Amino acid sequence: MSAQVVVMGVTGAGKSTVGTKLAERLGVPFRDADDFHPPSNIAKMSAGQPLTDDDRWPWLDAIGAHLAAHRAAGCVVTCSALKRAYRDRLRTAAPGLRFVHLHGDVALVAARQAARQGHFMPASLVPSQFATLETPTPDEGVITLDVAATPDALVAEAIAALREDA
Repeated sequence: MSAQVVVMGVTGAGKSTVGTKLAERLGVPFRDADDFHPPSNIAKMSAGQPLTDDDRWPWLDAIGAHLAAHRAAGCVVTCSALKRAYRDRLRTAAPGLRFVHLHGDVALVAARQAARQGHFMPASLVPSQFATLETPTPDEGVITLDVAATPDALVAEAIAALREDA
């Protein structure tokens, strides 16, 4: 099954872990959205400052260009995609793009982010991520999964939902 999928959600939701496993199961390349951030965005987040829309547009465009370049073969990319406008921008770059939203309890996600080693995003920014999140609406066709499940269970659920919608 060749697919283009964005694994989305707030920081600490498990996007990289689930995205990597999902790409392996689908047999497509994986890229982490962090790889597309310009140094200025990383510096800002490292300093505990949330990104603005103006910070995010070039980052989203770089992800969109990657998706467009891999349309035929498929790929899995992580991206917070917190606002509908961000998801719509990615859909414009990659028509037919699917989103898997990893959603969970604020306390659980904050604890996971605090436990991460060597990541530039401090746990102090988790509340700003939840404040920015525009929960996908039914008309978006986003697959929403509860991050309380194991990564393997999340991947299995995502694949089943992707196949069902194919």
